[in-house]
Amino acid sequence: MKILGIDISKASISACLLSEKLPADTDARDAFYKTNFHKFQANAAGICGLLDLIGVGQTIAIMEPTGINYQKVWGTQLARAGLEVRLVGHAELRSFRQHHLGLPDKDDDADALALALYGWEYLHIPKRFLQIREGAIVKIRELALRLAHLNRVQSPIINRARQDLAWQFPEVALIRSVRFGEKVPLLWGWLAGERPSKKYDRLYAESIGLGITESVRQHAARLCNLQREEMTIEQELFELLAAPQFARYRKVFARFGFGQRIEALLLSQIYPLQNYLAADGKPEVKIAKGRRSGKPTKRYLSLRRFMKALGCAPSQESSGDLQKSKVAGGSALCRRALWQWIFTRIEPNNRRLSNETGRHLGEMLDSEKASGRPVKLARSRVAAKAVKLLFKELVREFGSFQI
Repeated sequence: MKILGIDISKASISACLLSEKLPADTDARDAFYKTNFHKFQANAAGICGLLDLIGVGQTIAIMEPTGINYQKVWGTQLARAGLEVRLVGHAELRSFRQHHLGLPDKDDDADALALALYGWEYLHIPKRFLQIREGAIVKIRELALRLAHLNRVQSPIINRARQDLAWQFPEVALIRSVRFGEKVPLLWGWLAGERPSKKYDRLYAESIGLGITESVRQHAARLCNLQREEMTIEQELFELLAAPQFARYRKVFARFGFGQRIEALLLSQIYPLQNYLAADGKPEVKIAKGRRSGKPTKRYLSLRRFMKALGCAPSQESSGDLQKSKVAGGSALCRRALWQWIFTRIEPNNRRLSNETGRHLGEMLDSEKASGRPVKLARSRVAAKAVKLLFKELVREFGSFQI
C-alpha cells in the first residue's frame, strides 16, 4: 500500500511517494529534508516516469483540484492506469500543512509531502476528501465554466465598441442588443455585415456620427463568433441537463425560476444530493452544547455543507470581544449566479417570481431594505435563505422527512 502526493503546476508536477504513515515522534520538517521528491513534465515521458515510480501494488493518488485544466490530465491518466484518485480541498490542505505538520513555507515539494501525509492520516475517513464527480457532471461543469468565460471575454469587447460608437454612430451606442433564437444580436450582426436591418440603415443615414470604422466592424464580428460559440455550448449543455437522473433536481429548480445556466452551475456543485446527507439518507443533525446558551443546540451539518458548497455559508471569526462573520469558500460562480437571480427574479416587483417561494423571498428582501440594512447585506441574507429553502425542497423531493 502506497500513497502518492502530487502537487500540480502548469506544465509539471512534484510527486512524493510514501509507503507508510509518518511515525508519531517524527518532526514533519525533518522528514521534509529526508524525503525524495520527483519532478515530472506534462508530456509522455513525464507520465511514463510517474508510472514507473509507482510500480506495482495498490497506490492511492492524492491531489488538489487545481482547476479543470491542469489536474484533469494527470488525474485521468492515473485513473486509466488503475490508481484510485482522491482530491483534497485547498483550505483543508493549507490548514493541515501549517497547523498539523508545522510546514509554514509553501512550495511544491512541501505541498506534495503534505498531500501524501494527509492521505495516510485520513485514509479511512471519506468525508475528508472531495467527492469525485461522475462523467456527466464533469462535462456540465466544464461547459458552464466555458460559458462564464465567454461572458467575461465579451464584456471588454462590448465596452470598447460602445466607446467608439459614441462618436462614430452615437444613436446606437447605448442600445442593448441580445440574440433571439439562433440568430446573433441584430446590432452586432448588422455592424459585422451579417444581418440586414432597415432600422439601422435609416438611423445610420441620419446619424450625426463621424462614420463607422473597420475596427468597430471587427469588434462586432468577434462578438458574433463568440455568440455562435455560446449557442453551440448551450445546445450541448441543455442536452446533458435533459438526462433522466437530473429530472427531479430540475423539477425543484423550476419552483425557484432558475434559468438553465444557473441550473447547470448548481447541479455541478450539489449532484448527487446524497453526498451531503448522513449514511441513512437523511440530513445529518447533531445536538451539542451551545457555546453561548450552554443548552443543547441542534447543528444542521448537512445543510451547512450544502450552503458551503454554493458559497453561501458564513464563517465565524472571533477573537476576544471582536466577533464577525464573512462568507468565504465554496463556489464563487454559484454565489454570483444566485445574486444575479435575485436581481432578475426576486428584487424587481414587476418580474418577481409569482409562486410562494418568490413571494416569501421578495417580502424578506423588501423588509430587509426597509429596515435600513445595507443592500449588499440584505441580498446576501436573502441568497442564504434561498439556499436553505432549496435544500429543504430537494430533501422533500427525494424523501418524505422533515429537516
